[in-house]
Amino acid sequence: GWGVGGIEAEAVLLGQPYYMLLPEVVGVKLAGSLPEGSTATDLVLRVTEMLRAHGVVGRFVEYYGPGLSGLSLPDKATLANMSPEYGATVGFFPVDHETLRYLTGTGRSPELVARVERIAREQGLFRTDDTPDPEYTSTMELDLATVEPSVAGPKRPQDRIALTDIRTAFGRDLPALVPAGHSLAEGGEAGDGGTAVAASQKRTVEIEMDGQRLEIGDGTIVVAAITSCTNTSNPSVMVGAGLMAKKARALGMEVKPWVKTSMAPGSQVVTDYLRAAGLMHYLEELRFNLVGYGCTTCIGNTGPLPGPVADAVYMHGLVVASILSGNRNYEARIHALVRANYLASPMLVVAFALAGRIDIDLYNEPLGQGADGRSVFLSDIWPSPEEIRDTIATALKPEMYHERYGHVFDGDEHWRALPLPEEGSLYEWDPDSTYIRNPPFFQGIRHKPPRLGNVRGARVLVLLGHTVTTDHISPAGAIPRYEPAGRYLEAHGVAPIRFNTFGSRRGNHEVMMRGTFGNVRLRNLLLEDKEGGYTVHLPTGQMTTIFEASERYRAAGTPLVVIAGREYGTGSSRDWAAKGTKLLGVKAVIAESYERIHRSNLVGMGVLPLQFQDGEGAEALGLDGTEVYDITGIAGGLEPRGEVRVVAARKDGSKVRFRCKVRLDSSVEVDYYRNGGILHTVLRRLAAR
Repeated sequence: GWGVGGIEAEAVLLGQPYYMLLPEVVGVKLAGSLPEGSTATDLVLRVTEMLRAHGVVGRFVEYYGPGLSGLSLPDKATLANMSPEYGATVGFFPVDHETLRYLTGTGRSPELVARVERIAREQGLFRTDDTPDPEYTSTMELDLATVEPSVAGPKRPQDRIALTDIRTAFGRDLPALVPAGHSLAEGGEAGDGGTAVAASQKRTVEIEMDGQRLEIGDGTIVVAAITSCTNTSNPSVMVGAGLMAKKARALGMEVKPWVKTSMAPGSQVVTDYLRAAGLMHYLEELRFNLVGYGCTTCIGNTGPLPGPVADAVYMHGLVVASILSGNRNYEARIHALVRANYLASPMLVVAFALAGRIDIDLYNEPLGQGADGRSVFLSDIWPSPEEIRDTIATALKPEMYHERYGHVFDGDEHWRALPLPEEGSLYEWDPDSTYIRNPPFFQGIRHKPPRLGNVRGARVLVLLGHTVTTDHISPAGAIPRYEPAGRYLEAHGVAPIRFNTFGSRRGNHEVMMRGTFGNVRLRNLLLEDKEGGYTVHLPTGQMTTIFEASERYRAAGTPLVVIAGREYGTGSSRDWAAKGTKLLGVKAVIAESYERIHRSNLVGMGVLPLQFQDGEGAEALGLDGTEVYDITGIAGGLEPRGEVRVVAARKDGSKVRFRCKVRLDSSVEVDYYRNGGILHTVLRRLAAR
């Protein structure tokens, strides 16, 4: 899994080389084998926890050691594909016999498989059990036998929780998740989450749904989704989920009625082998119906919750949960009303959907009752490794890959029925479209870039804490009606029911810039006890939306900066997190540390990424975001990893002076920034030919 920013990808499509610094390589030595009951998902959550703690941003991660021999290629792909979540540039494995077995099993010709083996061996890249350990910048070790069933949450992939501890962990995290204006039962106030909440303090609400009286409350699971390319591309966990559904249905079990379920595999082959194994029917009986192939719940395309559920959650401030087999569970990513989000294997998604709540001891409490009224436990429906292996061997055939990927670009009848535009050299923009509009990125561009200037008199648009994700910066989910993006769409004749999502409207810069920093869980430290896309306009002190404040600053000619803590820009590559920042008028971001792809995207859009010196930050320097900022050292020319001087003038006339590292990491990035971004650079080079 090599994460590439969308802006970099656009430049490559236009013929620009992809530049990178020679990376450090962290070796992760795997030994032993996974114990029965643990899955590749449990392994990747453990590794994500380890590597985030170790720190691998900007580094390569290679897995090695005797433990590789017991992992299937889909297991390895699960680990590699989650590299953005543990922060690495790439996670990878050497070629071995399992690679060849996978190529054969997916329909590659014997000649191709033999050629892959020959080339890998001749280049010294083929691993066997006798291969000596490579040398690395640093190493870590993990005994696979210690991997236990786990989930991760409630809002970061690295926050792993052993399945045995989930009930206690939810009680511990609950106070910090309660929304402002609400409190826990029996006087328990929302706090820092340091003390577990007693069961008596968890709130419950009675609702009526489909003629039934139901009770939901804190810890109720309202979304359960088998989704994401990482887990749904692994037959062992998908077949395992199907076998669990089959056993659950044989006992007469049903998913709790308040749980919104869905399944969205990363490949059509998945549903092919589930049907061939006779398992798809049982998943559908548990309401894990196919909703599409690709990004759905995992990127925020969850859709609305059932009305009575949504109303109860909103009115009473309930902390409800989602469980999904995705990669990312950042705040408000899955659904704006769901405050506790957990990652798990597809098998555990089925189990939690049956239980209907996250605060359960799955080993000792029943999932529910069967048709005969008897309690059904996780052990009653959990399949053995032999059952999973035998089912895969029977159902998964190489011909499935031939059939699906031989026609992958054909599309269905709806795709083929789309009218094609007349051929022409230029795209014809539709001025009435609310989906695709001509962006302003190249307006006013000249053959030669303007001279760089220092930043004078800048104001702070948002003051942020640690681990601000690209979902916080540029949400991809539903567009709120009464926020700037929703108001824009309504003003252009779009009914709220047709707003769709930010992800679907990323071809419209007017929508996307209005949604930038618009996540409903964003905590702008310029405001107290207020979440969402709001800020304080300075010097007036008026609270307003971030977009409206940026427009007022633009009209006054005031440049803007963003100040943040550690791990700024974690998560999806999300190019609009940088594009939207640029369009709001932000000249520089000052953070304690950056996630690799977002830092690169900022450079690609001509926004200067600056980094506090080690041990410094807004809190350490006493910055509260109301200061006026001057950034000098830009006009004289920037050097890779150089420094600039920052002066923050307080209202009382005192000044805070500090230096920041310039996170232009190469001469190529300096050139990109000097040109106003990577796309401007490419355009000027094309025009000069």
